[in-house]
Amino acid sequence: MKIKVTLIQDSPVFFDKEATLQKVETLTKKHAAQGSELIVFPESFVPGYPRGFMFGTKVGSRTEEGRATFATYYENSFDAESEDLTRIETLAKENNIYIVLGVTERKAINGTLYCSMLYVSPKVGLLGIHRKIKPTGFERIIWGEAGGEGLVTFHTDIGKLGGLICWENYMPEARMAMYNKGVEIYIAPTADARDSWTSTMQHIALEGRCFVLGCNQFFTKSMYSKEHQLLAVDEPEMMSRGGSVIVSPSGKIIAGPLFDKAGSLTAEIDLQEITRSKLDFDVIGHYARPDIFKFNVVDQPQMKKEE
Repeated sequence: MKIKVTLIQDSPVFFDKEATLQKVETLTKKHAAQGSELIVFPESFVPGYPRGFMFGTKVGSRTEEGRATFATYYENSFDAESEDLTRIETLAKENNIYIVLGVTERKAINGTLYCSMLYVSPKVGLLGIHRKIKPTGFERIIWGEAGGEGLVTFHTDIGKLGGLICWENYMPEARMAMYNKGVEIYIAPTADARDSWTSTMQHIALEGRCFVLGCNQFFTKSMYSKEHQLLAVDEPEMMSRGGSVIVSPSGKIIAGPLFDKAGSLTAEIDLQEITRSKLDFDVIGHYARPDIFKFNVVDQPQMKKEE
């Protein structure tokens, strides 16, 4: 089965949920009209990855200014129990396209923000949400941790989907949780624009014998408002070079990496290539040693079948 996929490497309208959702709609319609069946957006595309922000924190204290910045970020974050989700579900249905959208998600019941990845189907709407299980470094100030219940995978009409966000992809057990479900299209939105990230995406493709879609933002400090530029004064003008890339199960780069500009990557992927690649290596098949290794993921759901 051949699938046309698109990765968006662009900038959000930072801290502006409404304007960013409008941008998501415009880009999705454009690529759906060009025949894409799956579109992927970067980590925390809505309402933006707050690179360089300190939120007024240091060990032992927080400032009122930092609390105000966090409140603004919270108010502009994605609410999956509101019209925000309905808009994305409608977008997917009307354009007959699967959408994987990176958001900062707010949970009204507990007031916590999560770095999340929404999987939306044109047939059934929201398939599920992966929430980052371990924010990296200072991200832990603004994002909570999810549990094993967020390690979701989906059997859809375009293949078996799953993935992890940014440096979760450096967690061997988390990767194995995806491989163990037989994921065919492994989706990795990120904020990591280093050259080495390309090697990580190739390694995961080779290890998991799956297609890997690594998607990042392109963002410069000038894209912040003047007010927000002051909060990132020590950051360079080039905040994120991008580096989005599409990799085959044999580790071959088939699109990208795209650096130093906004844009998109589109490629046709052939799921039959996964079977061919498993002749010589299959991490959960003939290369597995269940007589030696035991693997258990607490609370991970079974792969959800699209009905």
